[in-house]
Amino acid sequence: MNKIFNISDGINIVNGIFLAPMEGITDLPFRLICKELGADILYTEFVASEALVRDVEKSFRKIHLDDRERPVAVQIFGNNPHVMAQAALIAQEEGADFVDINYGCWVKKVVNNNAGSALMKSPELMAEITSQCVNAVKIPVTIKTRLGWNKENINICEIAKMQEEAGAKAITVHCRTRDMGISGKADWSYVPKIKEHITIPLVLNGDINSPETVAAAMQTEGVGAIMIGRAAVGNPFIFREAKQFMADNSFEKAAVRERMDVCLRHLRYTIEAKGGHGICEFRKHYSGYLRGMFGAATARQRLVVAENYDEICGIIDEYYQYLEANERLSLHENPEIPKVICRR
Repeated sequence: MNKIFNISDGINIVNGIFLAPMEGITDLPFRLICKELGADILYTEFVASEALVRDVEKSFRKIHLDDRERPVAVQIFGNNPHVMAQAALIAQEEGADFVDINYGCWVKKVVNNNAGSALMKSPELMAEITSQCVNAVKIPVTIKTRLGWNKENINICEIAKMQEEAGAKAITVHCRTRDMGISGKADWSYVPKIKEHITIPLVLNGDINSPETVAAAMQTEGVGAIMIGRAAVGNPFIFREAKQFMADNSFEKAAVRERMDVCLRHLRYTIEAKGGHGICEFRKHYSGYLRGMFGAATARQRLVVAENYDEICGIIDEYYQYLEANERLSLHENPEIPKVICRR
């Protein structure tokens, strides 16, 4: 049975696999790589509504979009309905296909400002924010949230219904509570319960970290699409692999050479977008791309001190030749997901 994510005439995705918004990760270069490897919809890093309204340059860089990545959403956060509506309008003017509101961020610096998942304690304010954003723009407005503030206060069904009434066109649920952060196990059993209260598409997020879990999540009752977060860090191939698995019940993992080539392409995109500073910023990605390769730690130590693209290419090529000469081109199993802070 096909799952449908339909929020406008131009955004109608069947069996959609989306890239989750992740602070410090889902910049334009990473989004482009994920798009090339099969992600259906991309989300920017979250951006503070107050910063957009104040015309902060750094925030506008976060929402710089490219036609190659469409459809793409700009994700905003804040707690002032009027300011949030202004930020939604700015996102529309910057070319977003839709605006997503962050009601799920669990980190203290956001929660302490009564934004992100802290707003789950104020469902009426959440509804007012969404309503004002919907009224401010012509593009769809969606939301991303959690099950509740904590296990004693799971109010997602109430919130979902209020959000649809406020005009939200879809809701993504990370199936953990705020106090869980990214620990513990996501509880997908809430999805059909939530769907009983809404007619808009519901996107499932949380513990979707392999082609097999993508397929299982897609079969969950009430799901309209699924969203992948941390599992895509260093492994953007998961989108292609998941689609292969859903079609053929099997998939082919990216070979060592392809992982290295995509790593270098990702680096080129980063340099194009951010200049020489991109070389330093990209260093966080080497661990993911080299995960499972023999002797990766030594190669990574050299890569993180390299100062230009040609030097990095030389290190990568030398490392590949070493693996090939020693018949070490097979990846060893390593299911561990990167321990990055993905604030959604």
